[in-house]
Amino acid sequence: MSDTGAGDPTALSLTDLRAERSALQDADDVVSYVRRAAQARLDLARAEAARRVLAAQGVVEAVDPDISGELRRVLSNQLRPRGPATGAPRPPREERFDMGDDERARELDQICADGGFSRLGGLTDDELSGLVGALEAFERAISDDRRQRFERIDALSAELARRYRDGEVDVDSLFADGNGNDPQ
Repeated sequence: MSDTGAGDPTALSLTDLRAERSALQDADDVVSYVRRAAQARLDLARAEAARRVLAAQGVVEAVDPDISGELRRVLSNQLRPRGPATGAPRPPREERFDMGDDERARELDQICADGGFSRLGGLTDDELSGLVGALEAFERAISDDRRQRFERIDALSAELARRYRDGEVDVDSLFADGNGNDPQ
């Protein structure tokens, strides 16, 4: 979780508390997208592995001869924004990032390029297994990063709520940042 703070939330000013929480939420938009993209690619690689098993068992009529039939299902399940608690689609936020500039997105692309993702059907079983393993490891790392980010967001939110509850901060400050601007 390299783009987050680690200090005690009680030691932060209100401005810094809000700014860090907002930055973490923005960073999570990128991490969330990369995680869903990794899960989608992993699902496609696993679908190819399953197709091979079923084909070897002679159940070819039950399976699309290539994984393109899985593409619509995988993309509809993985690449929609979802809320963290419900899994329901999350309302879109203003896009403040460029996926092409994110190191995690580039790392995922490199894993797929090195593993032969663009030619799933042509990979040997060992190559496919290696690609699935690399994607699983990447997805686990991204999920761990996201969990840590949410723990920090929760700690910052709890401190912010405590300040409002204890009267340390005026509720009117929710609607203005001192310059007449809405906080984000």
